Amino acid sequence: MEIKEISIYRRKVHYYETDQMGIVHHSNYIRWFEEARIDFLDQIGLSMTEIEKNGVQIPVLSVTSNYKTMTRFGEEILIGLRMEKYNGIKMKISYEIRDADTGEIRNTGFSEHCFLDKTGKVISLKKEHTDMHELIHKYVERGTY
Repeated sequence: MEIKEISIYRRKVHYYETDQMGIVHHSNYIRWFEEARIDFLDQIGLSMTEIEKNGVQIPVLSVTSNYKTMTRFGEEILIGLRMEKYNGIKMKISYEIRDADTGEIRNTGFSEHCFLDKTGKVISLKKEHTDMHELIHKYVERGTY
């Protein structure tokens, strides 16, 4: 799977993210997906703070994580993100984690999300939050931000 990332999030691996073998614990990749997703939303003008102030929640419906090579303490990684699908009700995002120095792929994955109101009812951003919808939709159409 080749992902042409539109958003790149850079971070350094912290000691507490590793296990006794000095390798990043598998659960951290999912956290890194979220960090990259939040960074992407910030960059297109949709901070999670503002999204939640508007009564919108974005739960994870599913997530996959495919481990390719080991990541270790002190390494710097790049997390590429791409919006694969978006229809105003659901979205699917792909991720590719690479070593910042060598470009070696460490992990790939996907997350799927929907949009809910404060009561937990599925909503359409296209109908109920057109400003948010337009920001995401414009990004998806252009393929960049």
